[in-house]
Amino acid sequence: MESNIRVKLIEKSKIDTVDFNNLTFGGIFSDHMFVCDYIDGEWKNASIEPYAPISLNPSAKIFHYGQSIFEGMKAYKDADNKTLLFRPLDNHKRLNKSAERLVIPQIPEDIFMDGLKKLLEIDNKWIPTNEGSSLYIRPFIFASGEGFHASPANAYKLIICTAPSGAYFSGDVKVLIEEKYARAANGGVGFAKAGGNYAAQFYPTKLATDKGYQQVIWTDDNTHQYIEEAGAMNIFIRINDTLITSPTSDRILDGITRKSILQIAEDKNIPVEVRKITVSEVVEAAENGSLKEMFGAGTAAVISPISGFGFDNKEYDLPKITDGYATNLKKYITDIQTNKSEDPYGWRVQL
Repeated sequence: MESNIRVKLIEKSKIDTVDFNNLTFGGIFSDHMFVCDYIDGEWKNASIEPYAPISLNPSAKIFHYGQSIFEGMKAYKDADNKTLLFRPLDNHKRLNKSAERLVIPQIPEDIFMDGLKKLLEIDNKWIPTNEGSSLYIRPFIFASGEGFHASPANAYKLIICTAPSGAYFSGDVKVLIEEKYARAANGGVGFAKAGGNYAAQFYPTKLATDKGYQQVIWTDDNTHQYIEEAGAMNIFIRINDTLITSPTSDRILDGITRKSILQIAEDKNIPVEVRKITVSEVVEAAENGSLKEMFGAGTAAVISPISGFGFDNKEYDLPKITDGYATNLKKYITDIQTNKSEDPYGWRVQL
């Protein structure tokens, strides 16, 4: 497949204008993008093109019915300048799981991986080598077919863009436990990485940030009694020495970082419980001192420690732990990602 990818290179790279020592997250974009179209029942016209605006008719169904899914991945450089990915086939599988739920044609593995590899080969100099930085990779598929009829489109476009990025969060992260709004519902698309899931989060998150919080802790849609996710990440809660996370469901994303943490914790003999956890249990643990850590887990931040939370007009601060689960698990994962340690799981893929 890779030999069938048409390549059009940019006339002049903008890489010399980028300060790689002061990267924000996802705000600067690399020179090229991978593009592939679904037309007449098959994926075709694979190409590497200069990163540039795309042209769509106003009747394109993405604008009207929201058929849009995406993934988040990262590329790294090790000390020998080798290019590395972390569990890319899991991202491909999850993209197709999302596609199935939104009636979007699934993308073959060879098209996805060959396009990704070719893009990273061409824009290899864009992969940062600074500590804590990486090349964030955003594959996404959307409905490009036209029509106002409320039905799946007949044409789609896959694009993979990349962005050299620094840390997703910096400083303390305080969260507000949501008591009214829900991120997702049973039977819905919460388990899929659908664009609409995130759009619906923005309003309640804005209400939280207006109160001085950085993110929202999502609770179940029915009773708001159960902890589910942290912003756009899975959530882990440490009570005494036990690490607890919610089970995946129609409402909760099957995070790749989440799965990695669970595997590592098991092998490190960290007590783990995958179960429902109530807000009242977390509040009680905060009040009696048994709540040691809370952190979000996802591709963008890897692990983001939570310094405190708000609930029912009360504030709860977590103890400052410098050598806790969050710190050690993040180091273990990032050392695998950047080839600073052995990878006993076969998660690291060298290009």
